[in-house]
Amino acid sequence: MPRELRIPKVLTALPAPVRWLAVPVALACAVVLLIGSWSSADPKVEVPRPSGRAADHCRALAAALPHELLGHARHDPSPASPYVAAWGDSPRLVLRCGIDRPEELDGEHATDWSPTVDDVTWWSQKLSDGGYRFVTTMRAAYVEVTVPAGAAQNPFDPAAALSDLVKANIPG
Repeated sequence: MPRELRIPKVLTALPAPVRWLAVPVALACAVVLLIGSWSSADPKVEVPRPSGRAADHCRALAAALPHELLGHARHDPSPASPYVAAWGDSPRLVLRCGIDRPEELDGEHATDWSPTVDDVTWWSQKLSDGGYRFVTTMRAAYVEVTVPAGAAQNPFDPAAALSDLVKANIPG
């Protein structure tokens, strides 16, 4: 079988040096894309900026947070902040302390399901991606726990597991 018949016609139209480099360049690009897809770059998490007593309460809560939550190891986003904590990789649970009062609490969602665990009331909101957002109400600082779809067997479990720590560090 002649050599020219084994080379794709697209490559035969190219000069020889370009043909020789086509396959190695294509493989290098594939490796770069593959490695890039494996990167564990943190999704953007907006860091709250509480002030005064709320900031003090949030720092106390941050010091008390566990290194593991429901079997998920803690992996805080970078740069580190005492107002944000995260557990797991993908999907990951995210706690933000000192957020602004959610506007939804004034609208039609104000009457959404709000369970109380150990005297901590969590307002809940189903997210468009199938996950949930839980926000404490009636506390000195608002604490938000975001639970992506598939991050917990029961979406409320992470918020419930953190209730004692919230109660101990964020007065009602």
